[in-house]
Amino acid sequence: MDIKTPKIALGAWSWGAGAAGGDQVFGNHLFESDLQPVFNKAMECGLTLWDTAAVYGEGSSERILGTFLKDVRREDMIISTKFTPQIASDSETAMQDMLNGSKERLHTDFIDVYWIHNPMNVEKWTPDLIPLAKSRQIKSIGVSNHSLIEIKRANEILAAEGLKISAVQNHFSLLHRSSERAGILDYCKEMGITFYAYMVLEQGALTGKYNKEHPFPTGTGRGDSYNPHLAEMEALVAELKKVGEKYNASPAQIATAWAIAKGTLPIIGVTKVKQVEEAAASARITLTVDEIDHLEKLGDESGVHTLREWEKEM
Repeated sequence: MDIKTPKIALGAWSWGAGAAGGDQVFGNHLFESDLQPVFNKAMECGLTLWDTAAVYGEGSSERILGTFLKDVRREDMIISTKFTPQIASDSETAMQDMLNGSKERLHTDFIDVYWIHNPMNVEKWTPDLIPLAKSRQIKSIGVSNHSLIEIKRANEILAAEGLKISAVQNHFSLLHRSSERAGILDYCKEMGITFYAYMVLEQGALTGKYNKEHPFPTGTGRGDSYNPHLAEMEALVAELKKVGEKYNASPAQIATAWAIAKGTLPIIGVTKVKQVEEAAASARITLTVDEIDHLEKLGDESGVHTLREWEKEM
C-alpha cells in the first residue's frame, strides 16, 4: 500500500552549506546535530514527505537527510529530489549519474518523486527520465520551474512512452501567483497533477519575523532579495497576523493554509522543531473565501515582485 501523501511537504533547502546551500541562500549553518530533533518531530507529526535536491549545498542537504533516513523504514517516507541541468556533466548518462549520487547520499534504491529542476532544454532532458521511470528507480516524475508550454511538451514526450508528469513544482505565494495566472494550476487540476508550491513563505518574509527594524541577514540571497521591500510587505504581514489571531495561528500558518486552500501542496522549509509543529497545525486551518480574497488583494497591492535569479515569469 502506498503511503498517504501529507497536505504539506517539508523542505531541506536550508540544510547544510556550500553552493546554493543554507549558508549562501539563508545565512544558516545547520547540520545533523541541529536538525535531528527537527526530523524526529516531523516523523512524530506524520509529516513524511521531504523535498531536497542534489544542488542544495552541493549535496549536503541530501546527505544530512539521508543520515536520518537510515534510521526509519523507507516505506514510511516519501522522498522528493531533483536533477539540476545547470550542474549536469557532459556525459550521455548525466541524469543517471546525478540520480546515482542522490540515491547514495539518501541511502535509498529509489526516489519517490524525481524532478527536472529547471527546464533548460525540455527536448534534451525529458527523454532521460524515461529509462529511470521504467527501471523503477523513480516512482513518479515531476518538473519544476517549467512554463505551461514546457509542462505540456514534457507530458507529450513522456506520453509516447506510456508515462506522465505526476507533479509540478513552482514558486507560488501571496506575492508570486504567476503560475495561477498562467493557467498552470488549472492545467494541473484538470490532469490530476499535484502542484507543489515552493517559497510559500518567501523564505521567511511572510512569517512576521522580519521587518525594517529586524531585516534578513545581509550578504545572503534572501537578504538581498527581500530587505529592500520589507516596508511594502507590511500591510500583508499585518493582515496575516490579524487573520492568525482568529485561528490562534502565526502569519506563517495562515500563508500556508492559503496555499492549501488554493489546491496546492506547499513545501515549508524547516530548521526548528517549532516550525514543524506549526506546519502540521496549519494543515488543519480552513480559511474563508473572503479571507483568501483579501489576502490576495493585499499581496497584489504590495507591488512586490519576488522573482528570483533562477526563475522566469510563467
